[in-house]
This record gives sequence, C-alpha cells and structure tokens, in this order.
Amino acid sequence: MSDTLWAPWRMDYILGPKKPDCFFCLPPDHLGPDPERLVLYSDALSLVIMNLYPYNNAHLMVAPRRHVASLALATEEERVSLINLAAKTTLILDQVLAPQGYNLGINQGLVAGAGLADHLHFHIAPRWSGDTNFMTVLAETRVIPEHIRATYDQLVGRF
Repeated sequence: MSDTLWAPWRMDYILGPKKPDCFFCLPPDHLGPDPERLVLYSDALSLVIMNLYPYNNAHLMVAPRRHVASLALATEEERVSLINLAAKTTLILDQVLAPQGYNLGINQGLVAGAGLADHLHFHIAPRWSGDTNFMTVLAETRVIPEHIRATYDQLVGRF
C-alpha cells in the first residue's frame, strides 16, 4: 500500500489568489443563489453556503448576511432567521440526500474555525452510518464521495 494520497485539487487553493474579504459577505444587492461562491440561498438576513473544505458530503454553513461577530451581537430577527434557515436546510438535506443524522454547530471567533474573527456561522454536517471509515480514523483523511459541484446542483433548486 502506498503512503501517498494525491489531492491535485488542493493546488488551485495553494497557488490561487487569496481573497482578503470575508467569504460570507455578499454584495448588498445580491439575493438568491451564487454558483461561483457556492451560495445555495440568500435573502435579506441570512445565507446558506457550501463548505469548500467539508467534513463530509453536503457540509453546509448558515450565516447572517450582516458581518456580525457573535449571537449576542446579532439582532433577534437575525437569530430567528439563522435558526429557521438551519431547520429548513436540514429538511432539504433530508429530502435530497436522506442523511441519518446531523452535526450542527456554531463557530464564533477566530479560533472557532474557518479563520474568521468576526463573522458568526452555523455548520450543518449531514451524517450517515459508516461515513467515518478507516481513512478518517487511521490516516486522518476524509473521503468525500461526490464532487462539490454535483452536490450544489442537487441542492440549489430546493432552496
């Protein structure tokens, strides 16, 4: 067995231009999906975006449109929008991909994840029995069974 795991798609990230802005922040007049940014849905208060570096297939994030650092600083309307959109997202994933469970979490602060100091976001990671296999356990490597664009195409119309 080889000790080499090839991931040529990573070179696009390594050599590609780095965006200085927050990847959750959309132009103010932009509503709806955005395939280029992997945004599945956006309205005046919240958005759903695919995680470009997922833990597993269809790992999504829900974030407020406004650049806000924490739940405490979000308005009540933003908090309600976030939780309602997270619930809607799990229902859509149930219909399209039939996961057997979910990991839902909130990232708040730079060290909480995604390297974002001041844009709160929820993670929604669908789970299936057996989705953690020897690659994750022994090699600390994730195997995503479907290309991110194929998953995007399946989900975007549902929002």
